[in-house]
Amino acid sequence: MARFLKYGITTGATAAAAAKAAVITALKEPVNCVVIPTPIGLRFEIPVKSSRKLSENTAEAVVVKDAGQDIDATDKMEIIATVKITNNATTKIVIKNGVGIGVVTKPGLQIPIGEGAINPVPRVMITEAVKEVLPEDKSAEIIISAPEGANIAKKTTNAKLGVKGGVSILGTTGVVKPLSLEACRRSLVPQIDVAIARGYKKIVFVPGNIGEKIAKENFKVPEDAIVQTGDFVGYMLDKAVEKDVKEIIFIGHSGKMVKLAANIFNTHHKTGDARNEVIAAYAGAVGASTQIINQLLVANTSDEASEILRLTNILEKTYNSIATRVNQRVSDRVDNKIKISIVIVAMDGKILGMDKTAKEHTPWLNLT
Repeated sequence: MARFLKYGITTGATAAAAAKAAVITALKEPVNCVVIPTPIGLRFEIPVKSSRKLSENTAEAVVVKDAGQDIDATDKMEIIATVKITNNATTKIVIKNGVGIGVVTKPGLQIPIGEGAINPVPRVMITEAVKEVLPEDKSAEIIISAPEGANIAKKTTNAKLGVKGGVSILGTTGVVKPLSLEACRRSLVPQIDVAIARGYKKIVFVPGNIGEKIAKENFKVPEDAIVQTGDFVGYMLDKAVEKDVKEIIFIGHSGKMVKLAANIFNTHHKTGDARNEVIAAYAGAVGASTQIINQLLVANTSDEASEILRLTNILEKTYNSIATRVNQRVSDRVDNKIKISIVIVAMDGKILGMDKTAKEHTPWLNLT
């Protein structure tokens, strides 16, 4: 029997529902659900957890974000809209950020520095939802808040992207597709925009948190110049080409980096895993014995393989050769439109191998 996964709503749709419910409550009476328009032409009926008048012209409404069966840090987060109705028909609808909504502190995002992280499409969604119930001679000042936003934001990449103090109000359709790999991939791309906006001519790609930590601590790379690719190395390379990036320095642990030598650009273990085979092949090419090659083929981890290579004094030769091949694979992927450097490191940040281009990078801090 087919299993149908439950779709959810974005934080933008959640905020729009809360805002519309608060306006209705301020003008009339509390409501327990509202219907909002969305950019894809559908109308959603969304439950309202609570709504209440605060005074004659003000009210608030609480709506709970429902991510469906998507993996989402903001699932079950409460979004509160506080609304003040006035007779000033000039300003009409003003949207502000409240507690738990982040503030943009870096260039390269869709919102200017200093403003609340409520993206353009959610702002339109809020405005259109409120317009449906706001009289022509009235205006509304809307404050969007998320009481747990600051804590939830710690589970996201907001701080790295320059959104400080809370979550972002996001979404382009109002709908959250369950378990969406595409959404996961897209969430990584703004890192490139931030690096470009900060003026970095060379961007450092790292597979994940370990690579980022090593880049910062061992190579003193500025945070905004670092882009985490996750397992989606090929996708992020394609996006870098689209955004006209000129140079990328890869710094990554051997467990991820050696896969690129085998032309595996999605490095998740379920997609492909040739780590032992790659290391063993290149070790053999620089003189490893049959006995060592067999040990490498059955090594439990790439770190164990590195220790075997170290004991046989071919560690650097092997990884330099792998780094050179990774450079070729990556350069082919980007049609030689981006200058590539490859640095393969151990878990402690020690350099295992580099290609020729990486060896030319001195000093490492000169990324401009």
